[in-house]
Amino acid sequence: MNLVLQRTYFKKGTNGALFMNDSFVGFCIELPWRENTKRVSCIPEGNYELKPRYSEKFKHHLVLQNVPKRSLILIHPANDANKELQGCLAPVSSLTGIAKGLQSRIVFQKILSVCYQAFERKEKVTLTIKS
Repeated sequence: MNLVLQRTYFKKGTNGALFMNDSFVGFCIELPWRENTKRVSCIPEGNYELKPRYSEKFKHHLVLQNVPKRSLILIHPANDANKELQGCLAPVSSLTGIAKGLQSRIVFQKILSVCYQAFERKEKVTLTIKS
């Protein structure tokens, strides 16, 4: 299964449209592009494998594998990239501005459910990020 994130870059953040199997799922918010600097930049465009992950803070969520010069890049709920993200990606139901959105948990749970079903079927889940 492949997810595709189509990004638009702005000085103060990054917005994107997220597709799953060619169907629109929701939007995505991220930090601005700052040369892939840890904790302050979105990650480079490319293809990444997604894996399930659990933590006390985020409970069940997704982690991107093999991000160049980065680790623990997660997909988790957030509504304001500049206040709640440190390089991760957050799906949102609607965009309210640059790197801001609403109802992140609703879209996140939908993505998480479909991805975890794919993991149970032993399918590889990937995310392609492009502009």
